[in-house]
Formats: sequence, structure tokens, C-alpha cells
Amino acid sequence: MSKIYVVGIGPGAYDQMIGRAIRALNESDVIIGYTVYVDLVKEYFAGKEFMTTPMKKEVDRCVLAFDEAKKGKTVSMICSGDAGVYGMAGLMYEVGENYPDVELTIIPGVTAATGGAAVLGAPLIHDFCLISLSDLLTPWEKIEARLLAAAQADFVVCLYNPSSRKRKDYLQKACNLMMKYKSPDTVCGTVAQIARDGETAQVMTLKELRDTEVDMFTTVFVGNSQTKNVNGKMVTPRGYKNV
Repeated sequence: MSKIYVVGIGPGAYDQMIGRAIRALNESDVIIGYTVYVDLVKEYFAGKEFMTTPMKKEVDRCVLAFDEAKKGKTVSMICSGDAGVYGMAGLMYEVGENYPDVELTIIPGVTAATGGAAVLGAPLIHDFCLISLSDLLTPWEKIEARLLAAAQADFVVCLYNPSSRKRKDYLQKACNLMMKYKSPDTVCGTVAQIARDGETAQVMTLKELRDTEVDMFTTVFVGNSQTKNVNGKMVTPRGYKNV
């Protein structure tokens, strides 16, 4: 049976990939992905055949992977972060219904939530949720409802895709919505370029976050009512007694 690995490469650095991901890429004849992600791994896997598609060509990318696998090649479809968290794993299964003779293996990676949390301190120690602010595939009305529900339930909220050229005010809008249920003094944090050159991190209040400039390479963390600033680190207590 033909084989495709769907691989989460984490932030892209070799030492940030799990061993199973590295083995899969070494075993592959072809590595396929979004152009930016392929450029991150090329230097570590010389001699492989690389194929790319641009943004918004995700379905074409999946079809390309299956077509290459049907030729008898072992293929890796790579995703930044984790393949199953805003990655390509789901779409690969959907497209794969048309390729019953191709076996899929999903290999996890370090997603921005956990990678960024390690930089900030320990913001995700208690219940948390991930919400993408990109309305490319999800209507803003649904994103708004999720933000309000998460804030009302006092989740720590991790925001992906917080801003872009066309969505410059989306983080501001998200903060305004969450402040309906969260205090303006809620401890928050941002991490840009996680585990890459130029990595920067900040800890601030929700009110300050509202006016902070971010981009698509920034991950945003909004604490719950218990989250605190401990010597410049963002820490959410789990609730252990006698600490």
C-alpha cells in the first residue's frame, strides 16, 4: 500500500521536531508543503524531492501528495506546528476518500500554543482553548460567539492568526469582546516568531494587549481570572493546595 506521512514540523527548526517526524522525513522520497514551510526544512533533508503550493491551494496540495504516492513514492505532507491543529490532517483524510489504496500516518509536532507557552512561562496549566481569528474559513460571527463563550467560561484563551494586512483591528475587536467577561487587568502575553530568529515575548494586561501590534507570526495568550505575573512570567495556577 502507498504511504503518506502528514507531519507536524513544529516551528521548523530541526531540534524542535520530534524524532518520529525526522525519521518520516528521512524515509520519504518527496516532501510537500506550503512554500514557506518547505523552505524551513530544506537544509535538513538534502537530496529529497520538494514540491510546494502557495497559500489557498490546500486542496491542490493534498491531491498532489496522493498523486505522488500513487506513483509508488513515500510522501511527507508537512505542516507547521501540529498537523492536527489547524493543519492538513483533516483535509488529507477528506481528500483521501478518493484514494483508498493510500495509507495515511499522522505525526504530531509542537504547536504554537505549547511552544509559545514555554517561552512565556506556564500560561496553559489549567483549562484552555484555541481560537483562530482568521475569518478566511470561519465567519466572524462564529468567531465572536466562541470568544464570548470562552471568556464567560473563564478559559485561558490562546489566539492564532491574530492579525493580517486585511484584519489589522481583529485583535482589538477580540479584546473588546473578552473584556465583557474578563477584567482589563487580566494577565496576557504574546510571543512572535516562536523558536525562530527574532523571537520576542511580552507579558501585559488585557487592556494593554488591546492596543498591541501583532502579526500572523504572533501567538496571543489571554489568561483566566487566576493567571498572574510571576517575575515577568505568565503563570496560571492549577489550584494545588498548600503552595
